[in-house]
Amino acid sequence: MHILLIHQAFAALNQAGGTRHHELARYLAGQGHCVSIVASPVSYLTGDDGDNGAALEDNPRIQIYRSYTYNKLHKSFFHRLLSFFSFMVSSFITAIRIRAVDVVWGTSPPLFQAPSAWLVAKLKRKPFLLEIRDLWPLFAVEVGVLKNPFLIRLSEMLEKFLYRQADCVVVNSPGYIDHVRSHGGRRVELVPNGADPDLFAAEPDQAQAFRKEHGLVGKFVVLYAGAHGISNDLTVLLDAADLLRSNPMIHFLLVGDGKEKGNLMARAETLALPNVTFLPPVAKTKMDTILQAADLCAAILKPINVYKTTYPNKVFDAMAAGKAVLCVIDGVIRTVVEEAEAGVYTPPGDARQMAAVITALAAEPEQVSVMGRNGRQAVETRFHRKDQAARIETIFASLGLTPDGE
Repeated sequence: MHILLIHQAFAALNQAGGTRHHELARYLAGQGHCVSIVASPVSYLTGDDGDNGAALEDNPRIQIYRSYTYNKLHKSFFHRLLSFFSFMVSSFITAIRIRAVDVVWGTSPPLFQAPSAWLVAKLKRKPFLLEIRDLWPLFAVEVGVLKNPFLIRLSEMLEKFLYRQADCVVVNSPGYIDHVRSHGGRRVELVPNGADPDLFAAEPDQAQAFRKEHGLVGKFVVLYAGAHGISNDLTVLLDAADLLRSNPMIHFLLVGDGKEKGNLMARAETLALPNVTFLPPVAKTKMDTILQAADLCAAILKPINVYKTTYPNKVFDAMAAGKAVLCVIDGVIRTVVEEAEAGVYTPPGDARQMAAVITALAAEPEQVSVMGRNGRQAVETRFHRKDQAARIETIFASLGLTPDGE
C-alpha cells in the first residue's frame, strides 16, 4: 500500500526531534509498503530554516517532500499560528499532487495540519487515519498559551470535526482514549509511544569519552534531553540544581532547544550554577552516546492535571537505553515507570523533593543500575517500536485498502 503522511514536525533519525514517524515509516517500507511524507523544511524544535536534513537512508519506498512553512514559529504564539497555517495550505498543495495513494495519515499536534490530511483524503476518496499525540487544544488552554475565547472555540470545533471525520483515530497514550471518544471519535485505537532498543547501543568507551569532553567523569549525571518549552517546567530542574550546588558529585545536563532555552540559560547564569551544562540538540543517531553517559534521565512537565494523560517519548527512550527514569509527571506514565520498577516518581513543581530524590539515588548507584535494566526489559517486552509499527500496519490494512491506488 502507499501511505501518505502529513506531518509538520517530522524528523528523520539523523535530525534532532521526535523520530517516531521515521521509525514507523522504515518498518512499513521494510514490509513492502511505500510511505510519502509531507513535512516542513523548518525545524519544529529549533525554528531554524533550511531543508531540515535529508532522510537517514535512501530507501526508495520512503519519499520526503518539504513544503513551505513560515519560519518564525518561536517568536510568539501569533507567529506560531502563522507557521501552522502556512504549512496547512502548502502541505495540501504538495500532498494533492502525490499520486496512487491508498490512505492519508494526519497527525496532531499541530492540529491545523490535520485538516489538510482530511481534505486530501476526501478529494482522493481514500481512508483518513488521524493520529493524536497530544490533546490539542486542551493542553494549550490549560498551560495558558491559548487564551482567546474565539480561537479556543474554533479549535475545539475543529478538533471534534476531525475526530468525527476520521475513519480511525490512533492515540499514543491510553490516557487520551476517553477524551477522543467523548469528543466524537468513532473508532479509537491505541498505538502507544515506545522505543527501539537497537538505537541505544553506544559503546562504553564512547560514553566515557563524552563524559571526559564535558567534565563529567566521576559525576552522577542527571540528564534532561528534549524540548525546552513552557510545558517542560525546567526552571524546577534548575531550582533543584541550586539546592544541590554544594554536592560536587551531582551534575545536571540539559540537551535540546526550544522557546524557553534562552531564559533557562540566563537563569542558570544569574544563579551562577556550577553544576549545570547546556548542550544543543543532537540527532537521534547520536543520542545513544549521551544517554549512556547519563546516570538518571529526567522527564518533567508542569503540575497540570491534563498532563497526567501523557506518554512522553523521552521516558521510553531512557528506558530503552537502560537508564533509570526520574519521573516528574503524574498519571499514566508514572504507572508505567513504577510497574516496571524503572525509576522513581517525584511530584511536579517541587524542586526540594526532586533534590532529595536525586541525592538518595546518587548514593545508591547499584539500585539505579537495576532500575535501568528493568526499564530496558519493559521496552523490549511491552513498548518495542517494531511491535507498535506492526500494530499500525494492521490498522492500515483494516481500513479496507486496495493495492492499486487511485
